[in-house]
Amino acid sequence: MAGGPPSGHVPSASLIQVLRGAEVYAPEPRGPADILLAGGKVAAIAPSLPALPPGLAEEHDLRGLRLVPGLLDAHVHLVGGGGEAGPHTRVPPVTLTQLSRAGITTVVGVLGTDGTTRSVADLVARTLGLRAEGLSAYCYTGSYELPVPTLTGSVRKDLVYVDPILGVGELAISDHRSSQPTLDELLRVAADAHVGGMMSGKAGIVHLHMGDGPRGFDLIQRALDTSELPPRVFHPTHVNRNRKLFAAAPELVRRGCTVDVTAFPPEEDPGDSLYAADAIDRWLADGLPVHRLTCSSDGAGCMPVFDAHGHICAMDVGRPATLSDTLTELLARGLPLATILPIFTTNVADLLRLSHKGRLAPGADADLVALDAAGRVDSVIARGRWLVRRGETVVTGPFERSHP
Repeated sequence: MAGGPPSGHVPSASLIQVLRGAEVYAPEPRGPADILLAGGKVAAIAPSLPALPPGLAEEHDLRGLRLVPGLLDAHVHLVGGGGEAGPHTRVPPVTLTQLSRAGITTVVGVLGTDGTTRSVADLVARTLGLRAEGLSAYCYTGSYELPVPTLTGSVRKDLVYVDPILGVGELAISDHRSSQPTLDELLRVAADAHVGGMMSGKAGIVHLHMGDGPRGFDLIQRALDTSELPPRVFHPTHVNRNRKLFAAAPELVRRGCTVDVTAFPPEEDPGDSLYAADAIDRWLADGLPVHRLTCSSDGAGCMPVFDAHGHICAMDVGRPATLSDTLTELLARGLPLATILPIFTTNVADLLRLSHKGRLAPGADADLVALDAAGRVDSVIARGRWLVRRGETVVTGPFERSHP
């Protein structure tokens, strides 16, 4: 065979790199600073690092940019979502550059509605593939349905024995596409996730798809009322899909849960839903706990619109780029970067028990995003490797011809 790396091969991270002069948010503001990267980790942050001997390190001048932790997206359909209206409505898998160009350096994969023609094995394989391409990638076991589809035949075993699996998700409730789980069924799944997480040192959460059903959070509330499970186990997403659901979310937060808003694609008329930027803006204006809020993209998820008879009358597709677009929109509204950044970084990392992610500090993974003056993604470094530099894609997946 011909020599040289295959298309999309991830180059090795330079042993030592110095990023100079950017305005650093870790996510707390650190002011203009230099950051030393070594071996895929953040080695040091200081107002001014000394010059290193020639040839020892790569130097990068980032003056005029804001340097933040890489974004974490805890809800992406890595093998594609959809399929509710037949095989032709299955959404294609996510590519590396769809994630990297959105500033996402850590991603968690979900299956969604279709746990029949897609499997947990498919999801784990794609997760491992994205790791090889340069991202930090994880996934959940399961799908919308019960019994929970797994890789090993057991939720606990999946968490204990399968490295990328962090919990169960996205299990659907209050939705006509769900398995209509009972309280006992939800508690059994949540208990297995919780104990499996304890045994493996992982998050052990149940990432819950919230539908438009009138029961809303009722199952979660009853689970908290009747079990000893810690509230952190339950992580409902799409809480901004309608205003009634969003208005009820603060009560879950008061009880110790973290809730997730979805960065839905923009529409001319969003109907009863709230755009993620509007939801976050309102959350902050109401003085609600910022540390209990996360935001995800639902990338490659199918977003169908159903009529009263359950027939699909329209559909859209989630895009990873909406995550960074939401951050950009919030900055355009004048919200402080240090205030909103944890919703996309540290809050997600803390919930997922990924202590080496979501922050810029010595010992943390070298996952960084440089934002331009308008808050758009300029450059992306994942585990010390440049994936995007000055708006240009540096690394593509092996089957990508160009970035989207």
